[in-house]
Amino acid sequence: MRSTLKSARLRRIIAAYTVNRLGTWFGLLALLVAVFDHTHSALAVAALMFAGQALPALVVPAVVARVEASRRRSELSYLYFFEALATAALAVLLWHFWLPAVLLLMALDGTAALAASALLRAEVARAARDQVEDELAGGRPAIAHGERRAHTDGQMHEAVHEAERRANAVLNVAFSATFVLGPAIGGAVVAIAGGPAALFIDVGSFLICGAMLIDLHPHVEDAGGDSVSARLRVAWQHINEAPSLRAILMVDALALFFIESGGPIEVSYVKATLGAGDAGLGLLLTMWGVGAVLGSLVFARLLRRSLGTLLSIGTVSIGAAYLGLAVAPSLALACVAGLVGGVGNGMQWPSLISLVQRLTPKHLHGRLMGAVESLGSLCLSIGLPLGGALVALSAPRTAFVVVGIGAVLSAAWLLQLSRRPATARALHSGEEQHDVAADDSFGIVGDPVPPEGTAHEAIPR
Repeated sequence: MRSTLKSARLRRIIAAYTVNRLGTWFGLLALLVAVFDHTHSALAVAALMFAGQALPALVVPAVVARVEASRRRSELSYLYFFEALATAALAVLLWHFWLPAVLLLMALDGTAALAASALLRAEVARAARDQVEDELAGGRPAIAHGERRAHTDGQMHEAVHEAERRANAVLNVAFSATFVLGPAIGGAVVAIAGGPAALFIDVGSFLICGAMLIDLHPHVEDAGGDSVSARLRVAWQHINEAPSLRAILMVDALALFFIESGGPIEVSYVKATLGAGDAGLGLLLTMWGVGAVLGSLVFARLLRRSLGTLLSIGTVSIGAAYLGLAVAPSLALACVAGLVGGVGNGMQWPSLISLVQRLTPKHLHGRLMGAVESLGSLCLSIGLPLGGALVALSAPRTAFVVVGIGAVLSAAWLLQLSRRPATARALHSGEEQHDVAADDSFGIVGDPVPPEGTAHEAIPR
């Protein structure tokens, strides 16, 4: 990963992202505690999560397209500055609590957050590409003169995708680290200083992030035109004409649906089934976070492995962890299962991101990242109530068996898709092959296509 971090611009983007993710944990925990303390209603907490995830998911692709169409500079920073303004208003509302206003601001803040995350991922990929192109053109020590001459277009293509994958790996390590540190530090700040103080710290993180990214210009030229509707049509047309990408997105959405159902089950499982209390729940979540850090490091080390295989391994690891929790007789064994699940988490999401970028033209990266962020948020919004319903209708162990089997079967389907010849060709070349075999990505129409090797390729979330 050291070669990836040679780019000063890439280092700055990742640093800004890390600051923002830490601050986001402060704000989220403050709002969850405040809403429950003021309403004493789990339904109100669920409404808060729904407002921040499901509602924004419906409009994020349009927001991303609007920002990319703008020729003004610093549009990405403006999204972070808007989040700072919305979060400051939320802090004030905690002193004069009114739930409808909190939900409205949460929806606005969530929209800006998801759009900014999608655009930032596209900027990370762009910075990685620019680094490779500069090295090849400028003769930096990383690439010898003779080696530069030997680079064909295909080799350049592979070098660019490897650089994007390395950058995604570094970004995922940063996310996983904040996944462990953010809740611990944020929870302590909320307990000691109160919700408004934690939210104002979050405001500071947005301002710092926006200032660090002020020179980024996410505008993308598009032959389809500068209107939002035209740009969305181009992105949708790409998905429709890329059957391998479409199939993987749909099956991964099914997997995320089961994966995101685990959260509500864990609470009842630890406190009621294992009788381990709040401390036990904290320990299990900590082990899951440690596993996520380990998984992100594993992904960073396996840069030449098939992305489809890594995506499947990450998904099946989470499913296996849920099945392990279903049979674990003690908290200690449950934590082992949680560690395995965390490793899967650390591999699954960056694999998906890298895979989508691999199958998408670079000028559509922002819009496709917006679609992936929206997909993850919608799955979270559906998965959370599913997990709660399963616990209410059965028992925590039974609920874990259901979602675990669902995740494992989804992983098997993802692996089967990635091994199809059409998908393998698309992943190898970075372009979809629009032929009859490719149109049979789901194996629903036409004659069965035999497996042929392994294809080349990761949401909270």
